[in-house]
Amino acid sequence: MIEETIKKIETRIQKASSITTENKAELLKLLATLESEIVSLSKSASEHAESVAGFIERSAHEATRREKNPELLRLSLAGLVESVKGFEGSHPRLTADINCISTLLANMGI
Repeated sequence: MIEETIKKIETRIQKASSITTENKAELLKLLATLESEIVSLSKSASEHAESVAGFIERSAHEATRREKNPELLRLSLAGLVESVKGFEGSHPRLTADINCISTLLANMGI
């Protein structure tokens, strides 16, 4: 399920005409590294991993919309950041990647 969600996010990013080629490349690179971290997390905390993947999908959707709603983007990013709280020690790479993605998506939504 997580892999399917990641593939959907990749497709959305690749097809998005509202973001630059540079941002697409950066997001896809972050998503590729994030995938293995989320899969690893799913082995010990599957519900948390699903939440993280879901919030990434929601945030990517909001950031790549043609007509952006800043409040919906803010809420989805807040959920994304909240979904990895508590994993800083056990999954520091996941937390760092989520912070990078959140920042990039937030900047795209402005």
